[in-house]
Amino acid sequence: MQLLAVPMASSGGGGLTLLLPLILIVGMIWFMSRTQKKQRQRQADTVAQLQPGTKVITTSGLVGIVEETDDDYVTLEISEGVLVQVVKAAVGRVIPEDAADEPAAAADDDTDATDEATTPEKVDVPDAGGEKADGKVQDAPKLPPTHTEN
Repeated sequence: MQLLAVPMASSGGGGLTLLLPLILIVGMIWFMSRTQKKQRQRQADTVAQLQPGTKVITTSGLVGIVEETDDDYVTLEISEGVLVQVVKAAVGRVIPEDAADEPAAAADDDTDATDEATTPEKVDVPDAGGEKADGKVQDAPKLPPTHTEN
C-alpha cells in the first residue's frame, strides 16, 4: 500500500486570511479589558471620595445619605432615623447636590404662576368591584380559569 501526498486546495490568501480574524479578536479583547479597567478606576475614585452628607445610590437601588465611612463599610441613612450599613463596593454612584436642587430652583423661578397651576388636579377613578353611578354593584373582575378548575 502506497500513500500519496496530495496538496489541499487553498483560496490563495495564505496566512493573511488566517491572521486577520485573530488580530480582530485580540483587539476586541484588549478594548473590552481597557474599558472595564477604566470603569473599575472610576468606581474606586467614587468610593474613596465618600464623605458624610453625600447622597448616594447603591447598586441595588437603595438611596441614602452617607453618615459614616469605615475601611470596608458605609453607613447610610435611608430614612429619618433608619441607618443601614453596606459594603463600600455596593455604592453605585453619587447624586450631585445640583440635581437635588434643580426642581426646587425651577419652582422658585415661576413667580407669575398661580396656585392653580402648581396644585395637581384631582381625578376620580372608579374602583373595580365598587358601586356604579346608577347605584348598582359591579362584580370584581375575574381571572381566567386555570387548568384545575372545571
